[in-house]
Amino acid sequence: MKTVSFSQMKDGTAEDYALLHELEKDHVSGTAKRLLRELASQEEETIAGYKVTRLDHALQSATRAYREGADVDWIVCALLHDIGDGLAPQNHDRFAAEILRPFVREECAWTVEHHGLFQTHYYGHFYGWDRNARDEHKDHPYYQACVDFCERWDQSCFDPDYKAEPLSFFEDMVAEVFSRKPYEADIIKEGVASGLPMLQAAE
Repeated sequence: MKTVSFSQMKDGTAEDYALLHELEKDHVSGTAKRLLRELASQEEETIAGYKVTRLDHALQSATRAYREGADVDWIVCALLHDIGDGLAPQNHDRFAAEILRPFVREECAWTVEHHGLFQTHYYGHFYGWDRNARDEHKDHPYYQACVDFCERWDQSCFDPDYKAEPLSFFEDMVAEVFSRKPYEADIIKEGVASGLPMLQAAE
């Protein structure tokens, strides 16, 4: 592979940076495959103390979103919402949100960014924390979406008996999202709160 002429960026030429620009396109186009590879590697990693692997949790979350009629943004966000757990356990929510933010609706990225705080509603009081700390965002237009995301597609997804779809089922969805032009206004839909799909009443 052709390489640049410099060992310090400040010494680079226009030709060097033209080369890097072209190579970066190839790198960016492989984002979906790298994310799927990372998820697949989590098949062997049981979440400490839980009954499921990290991949199980991701697949359950995405499968529940899919089966409830969510669109591709929500499904991919559900699949990837905890992808940063291994590398950024203290801020995995923000880690995942920054991966997703250029390619999904603002509402979905905000939900992923804040789901860690919102999840403490289920257990924070056992540690002496304020389980209602999420209410600092009560007036935010995406507050309810995050509440619903945690209730329906996160806290409920640690079930070893739940039959989730395999990772291959979601490959095309991940590819679709990460092939978008980043920060496209028609995709981001800044300030638009649509919420999660309505749950159908049991027959």
